[in-house]
Amino acid sequence: MHLSGAHDAQQREDGDRLAAAVEVLGLLADRTRLVLLRRLGEGEADVTTLTESAGGATRTSVSQHLARLRLAGLVTTRKDGRRVVYALRHGHLRRLVDEALSVADHQLGRLPSHD
Repeated sequence: MHLSGAHDAQQREDGDRLAAAVEVLGLLADRTRLVLLRRLGEGEADVTTLTESAGGATRTSVSQHLARLRLAGLVTTRKDGRRVVYALRHGHLRRLVDEALSVADHQLGRLPSHD
């Protein structure tokens, strides 16, 4: 009976982990958010800098995307005078974005496959 309970707990933990991963990957599945995360992988930036990096997105749109990323716990903020400065919460996210872009390069034939 004890082993069955441990197995059920492990399945719940795996389910929670998968659900969280799906949420993160879903957030990455938006072009503007991916661009913002890629830029933040280079270092902190404010909304003005991020809007310039976002390739045509409006400041309002960028702010809304940043709010979603912040609420999801993927980015942090700090005040610098009147500016709000954004940063990635952890390096794992930078590596995830880099890997997603590397997969895209393979899909587009820009890099050789290593199967």
